[in-house]
Amino acid sequence: MWNRRIPFKVDIAGIIEIMGSSLYSRLDTPIRELIQNSHDAIMRRRSRDLSFQGRIDIVQDAENGTITFTDDGIGLSAEEAESYLGTLGIGITGLLKGRGSEEARQSVSGSGDELIGQFGIGLFSAFMLADQLVVESRKSDDVEPVRWVAGAGTEIELSPCERDKNGTSVCLHLKKDYVSFAIDPEMLELAVKRYADFLPVPIFLNGSSQRINVIQASWFESGHDEETIELDLASYFEETPLDVIPIKVEKPVVIEGALYISPQRTPGFTDDSVVAATIRRMVISRHVQDLLPSWGSFLRGILELPDCSPTASREDLVRDGQFARTKATLAKIIYDHLNELAEKQPARLEAIISWHRFTIAGSALDEEPLRQLLRSCYRFSTTQGDLTFEQILERCEADPLYESEADQVIWYNADRRQERYLSDVFDGTETLCVHALRSFEELLLASMVADTQESVVDVRVASPSSPGFDQCVLGMSDMEDASAEWSEFLSGTGAKVLWASYRQNQPVMAFLNERYELAKTFEDLKKEGEIPRGFQRMIDAHFENSPADQNEVILNREHRLVKRALERGTRSPLANVVRLLVSNALHAAGAASDRKTQQMQSEDLDWIAEVLWGRDT
Repeated sequence: MWNRRIPFKVDIAGIIEIMGSSLYSRLDTPIRELIQNSHDAIMRRRSRDLSFQGRIDIVQDAENGTITFTDDGIGLSAEEAESYLGTLGIGITGLLKGRGSEEARQSVSGSGDELIGQFGIGLFSAFMLADQLVVESRKSDDVEPVRWVAGAGTEIELSPCERDKNGTSVCLHLKKDYVSFAIDPEMLELAVKRYADFLPVPIFLNGSSQRINVIQASWFESGHDEETIELDLASYFEETPLDVIPIKVEKPVVIEGALYISPQRTPGFTDDSVVAATIRRMVISRHVQDLLPSWGSFLRGILELPDCSPTASREDLVRDGQFARTKATLAKIIYDHLNELAEKQPARLEAIISWHRFTIAGSALDEEPLRQLLRSCYRFSTTQGDLTFEQILERCEADPLYESEADQVIWYNADRRQERYLSDVFDGTETLCVHALRSFEELLLASMVADTQESVVDVRVASPSSPGFDQCVLGMSDMEDASAEWSEFLSGTGAKVLWASYRQNQPVMAFLNERYELAKTFEDLKKEGEIPRGFQRMIDAHFENSPADQNEVILNREHRLVKRALERGTRSPLANVVRLLVSNALHAAGAASDRKTQQMQSEDLDWIAEVLWGRDT
């Protein structure tokens, strides 16, 4: 038996290569990291001198292929440069935030509350763009300035240098592939705006007297009204918000900023909701996912989240407990805002819901709080106009003569082909029918019914097979299945045949079954060989597990023609007239006519013509 303890062996050059080329996803990341280091140095100096403002200057040198970042922050001593700049994973900011050993933390002073970095790896991101880094820094007037030079190898050169002012400059000697960063000011300015637009330190490019970062943003500041925030958001994001949600909370987590409802419609229900996030005003990401409710894909905005932690690459947020608490807090803020709109500005909320109806209503299938909100502002198409669920409930009181259990009965139609036909059927009655024609509306209506606790609500398909439809809606009596003789005679229509007594001026009524029509279409395609085998197996399995019902036709016993035809039987020419009436009623309701049906109609017409005028000679 033996054992031994050995130290980790690290390939420094390899680690630098990883830091420089594999940890970050964007080439302009070093610009963010170096600005961040300058910001933290300025914040440390401000903590000692409250009147100090500070600035960051970036200078391009196209001739020499360099970029230099200069700040007038606290600076570094030679000892600090040796200890922290050349040690991966140990940065002064990280120590101030509580990382590192106790001995190392005691060697620095100050607070990390206003600082951004913490991992001690940001400087090495510069090797993405540069072959060599040159750092010159002066901590105070009585400390000798230090020069720190590193290449892609394992050795760092430290030496004294000439520097009059306190602060630090970092010069990147760019690789040949990236000298455009030293030539193109617009490229550099865009990178600064991407990451540091809101940083509370002015940034200047190439000696210009005009800063290139915004610094002030009304959604981060106190005392601005909603209109000002809306105008600033419209200007910054280049679109006009439909509504703005200003946010400033301190418990259970700190969140500042604003969200807004975008006028851009999102296709479908699967788009991720994203938001821009900053920490100490440095942009971490403009596309943070999972932070907003999944249904809020139309929400945009920018949030300061000091309680959240950035990932090591500082391109996203760590999904930890603080992130979860922030997410829950934002969801409550958004719901509270929308509920307040429903109470105080219902017309505005209805306009927003109407604009984003597919996303919101589709997402509400899985979000009970969202459904509760939509009950009073999402409008369904009905035979009595566009109505909210609450308005529908008020108009769907059950008839106690026919209903012993339900307090309300909601009739609905999910087949667009029957929209006009059923509107005519319900016309003139006090009962309404909801046209749940969009793919999600049938489930949304059913879910809202299931959510209703204060009364017993039943939702039923507007079809003769539904309990009470014949009596309450159609005014029919004594409805029953047709005899075997008549069912067989009319089987070519593909419909289930019933008969009943109702108003005398209508011989036949037809009602479609959407699943039957779908199954019929698939069967026709199958015969023509146009469906792939794998897809056909899925279709067969679906209808095997849940067979499609038939379309339905109701013959009126009280109609004079139908009554006489029923008396004379299926061998009478009147039976052919009835079959024509049934086919026409199905067609009027929206049923498709196949060749077999068309042939049957032609034969019926020939038979009727022969009876009326005799056979042609």
